[in-house]
Amino acid sequence: MSRFVSFTRFGGIDVLEVITAEPGDPGEGEVLVEVRAAGLNPVESAIRGGFLEAVYPTTFPARQGRDVAGVVRFVGAGVTGFAAGDEVIGLTSVPGTHAEHVIVPAAQLAARPAGVGWEVAGALPTAGAAAYAAVHAVAPASGDTVVVAGAAGGVGSLATQLARFTGATVIGLAGPAHHDWLRDHGIVPVAYGDGVEQRIKETSGGRVDAFIDAFGAPYVELALSLGVRPERINTLADFAAAREHGVHARGSNHVSVPEVLADLAARHARGGLDIPVEAAYPLDRVVDAYRHLERRHTLGKLVLIP
Repeated sequence: MSRFVSFTRFGGIDVLEVITAEPGDPGEGEVLVEVRAAGLNPVESAIRGGFLEAVYPTTFPARQGRDVAGVVRFVGAGVTGFAAGDEVIGLTSVPGTHAEHVIVPAAQLAARPAGVGWEVAGALPTAGAAAYAAVHAVAPASGDTVVVAGAAGGVGSLATQLARFTGATVIGLAGPAHHDWLRDHGIVPVAYGDGVEQRIKETSGGRVDAFIDAFGAPYVELALSLGVRPERINTLADFAAAREHGVHARGSNHVSVPEVLADLAARHARGGLDIPVEAAYPLDRVVDAYRHLERRHTLGKLVLIP
């Protein structure tokens, strides 16, 4: 038997419960993973709230979580890339990683490099793939100035670093509590809120070349007001604005995730990429974990530890 997080109706964190059931057997091309850590993401709250049915239709009873780091326990027929005992990270196409065990298509996994701790490995998949896609969408280069909204969050904390690695100057919009972290990583911090447009203009000298929105409205409109061309704006949250203004909305589904995860995990193992994890919660405290997440003031990621 195995424990996992479930919900039987749309709603807030109060609909979440931890139940017990057989994990099942992996099928063709699948593996059964014993979960060591699984990241939390804002999109899961939106799905649970019923706000993304057009994109992520839900069948009840539903499970949640797509980020996973763990150990392969059983492999299904046709699996050649992994064996029992292998340590893996991945982003699954079917939710269910907020659990002690989960069945995952082997093609959606990458090996966990030595030197990448379990909490970091569990935090990486969605945020890492989304940050990678967003940075590539706006194509920063040496000499550019790039603004990242939500710069200290799960995606933003990685996108700022990846953009900075290109040689661009990166301005990170975040609350004052996270400004020291941004400075320590070579990012120029700017406080969000009233007057943010003027603060960006003063900090950038009036020139912004690219903009990554890792938070949501009203940042696409702000980017356009700053004179950024639509093809150099990427939003990971405001899809209505993306459709209206013709800006990019590229995320984790626009990249080869296992390859990206392998690259980012290797960078972290070499000390070249910080993947901040603010807190880890046991599975039984999933409600507390999501209450923390939904305040939207986290530095980096939160993870569940079964």
